[in-house]
Amino acid sequence: MVMTNIFDEFHAPDGCVRDHYASYQAWLDTVAATTIAQKREEADSAFHRHGITFAVYGEESGTERLIPFDILPRIIPAAEWRMLERGLRQRVAALNAFLHDIYSAQRIVKAGLIPAEQVFRNAQYRPEMQDIAVRNHLYALISGIDIVRAALPGQTPDSALYYVLEDNLRVPSGVSYMLENRRMMMRLFPELFSRYAVAPVEHYPDLLLDTLRQAAPAGIDDPTVVVLTPGAYNSAYFEHAFLAQQMGVELVEGQDMFVQDETLYMRTTQGPRRVDVIYRRIDDDFLDPLAFRSDSVLGVAGLLSVYRAGRVSLANAIGTGVADDKSIYPYVPDMVRFYLSEEPILANVPTWQCRKPDELSYVLANMAELVVKETHGAGGYGMLVGPASTAAEIAAFRERVKAAPDTYIAQPTLALSACPTFVEAGIAPRHIDLRPFVLSGKTVRMAPGGLTRVALKAGSLVVNSSQGGGTKDTWVLED
Repeated sequence: MVMTNIFDEFHAPDGCVRDHYASYQAWLDTVAATTIAQKREEADSAFHRHGITFAVYGEESGTERLIPFDILPRIIPAAEWRMLERGLRQRVAALNAFLHDIYSAQRIVKAGLIPAEQVFRNAQYRPEMQDIAVRNHLYALISGIDIVRAALPGQTPDSALYYVLEDNLRVPSGVSYMLENRRMMMRLFPELFSRYAVAPVEHYPDLLLDTLRQAAPAGIDDPTVVVLTPGAYNSAYFEHAFLAQQMGVELVEGQDMFVQDETLYMRTTQGPRRVDVIYRRIDDDFLDPLAFRSDSVLGVAGLLSVYRAGRVSLANAIGTGVADDKSIYPYVPDMVRFYLSEEPILANVPTWQCRKPDELSYVLANMAELVVKETHGAGGYGMLVGPASTAAEIAAFRERVKAAPDTYIAQPTLALSACPTFVEAGIAPRHIDLRPFVLSGKTVRMAPGGLTRVALKAGSLVVNSSQGGGTKDTWVLED
């Protein structure tokens, strides 16, 4: 797949290095390729020693894999980040307002801006949450918003804009890699940090803990916070353990807790201890076998009753998934206008909804040029990248879409921006995206930057770690 309208993060159209990379290029000119290769080996060894891995379900070769770490950073100028930060604050505020609305007055549905069936027939909508008083009306305390810089088809590279590709509001992952990538870069290349004023990210666990504590039930001044994990075989277990350790709170599994008198307790060596806030890394279906999946052994029986009584807070709230479903994504700009009376700062990618007959016809006729996604898909699965697919693959996918059009959307194939990356052949451009992590409490806060994911295969647009992608350290420059 050859794309000619790719925005080069490193080079300007005249071939000169962009200003914010100039000092980095000067340093790179003094470093031998063998030194960079050696540093990368050191990083890989360190990540293995510290267990910085993830699991890939269904693989027979082993349960854990190292996420490839690229030692060439992605650099974002201060002015660009300020714009992104404003847009992220706005978008997450609108998404939280939407969640509060659909589980209470449902004004946006009554106003006809979003079809009722798109919300109430959505697999992620939880009727059990209707009229539950969520603390501070904040359903998504932790949001991971996927952003790309790209030119639309037919545009020139320097017309590229930042677009929101996806909203992740259920159990967004990856922040541990953002933190570990920075630690690794500071360890391997301390001299680079003397050339740049790079905004710090190390304080994210403190921000996260403060946000979770703010969400405690009313009247709890010194809340007990825990991280709830499905266990060591979960793909993101390293992150669960890492964040619990960094925040200084307990990492628990469902079997470590119980409900008594509409209060949640965890078992400790000193006896039962009340739990006030759960940072849960378990999907809704598995949280409470009395309310959701009866066969779940991961959650806590009776947890929903404690939640209804306002005696425990969950981050994120049950039912947040309806707002990050890809079938709801096209309506987020309308949410910004409806709830905030503002114009969106960050644009959506143009999106065709296959549930609409005229848009379905366009998608079926142009599938070879589009990216088609399942509305409930994640991790790069359940999607077709038309230009990178064979005629047989497109034909098969077309039949899947025709059989269940309500469950698919389509978007143009974006020429994601490219950043220099150290690969087997040396330094070469590879496509990237960015996942900033947004914390919603009394104020909306975030660590500057986020997790930059990189498609390591030449020409690939799929950055997901489960599909062979890697990560980079993200440098936001300070003024």
